[in-house]
Amino acid sequence: MTRAPRWVAIGLRVVAGFSLISALIGMAGLTIGGGMGLPREWIDNSVFDSYAWPGVILGVVVGGAQALALVAQHRRYALAAGLHAAAGLVMMIWIIVEIAIMLVWSPLHGVYFVAGLAQVVLAVLALGAWPHPFLTRAPR
Repeated sequence: MTRAPRWVAIGLRVVAGFSLISALIGMAGLTIGGGMGLPREWIDNSVFDSYAWPGVILGVVVGGAQALALVAQHRRYALAAGLHAAAGLVMMIWIIVEIAIMLVWSPLHGVYFVAGLAQVVLAVLALGAWPHPFLTRAPR
């Protein structure tokens, strides 16, 4: 990851950690927990017979993307910021698809969408898109 301010790196760790833990808890609840009490009719018009496969996808795809970004950041790989941006996009896409399938909105959808958006913004800042050049006057 490029040399970004410390608060950006900390923000990426916090958001990715929150999203990873949430994805793993969601996976456990949807698979082992039998759907966490969510109404079955929310997925009646989908390709899923139960909440088990959505739980596996949540844990593996969303959680896996977050885990990869965190490991890359911890090991200081150059692609860490890009992986964080991808993980944030995966989270936002997950939320949009979930709402489209279930046709239900919850405040938690907003929380997780904003978490994904925050991760993308922080990743873009970590990649060097700092606002200060846009606030200075152009040379004549």
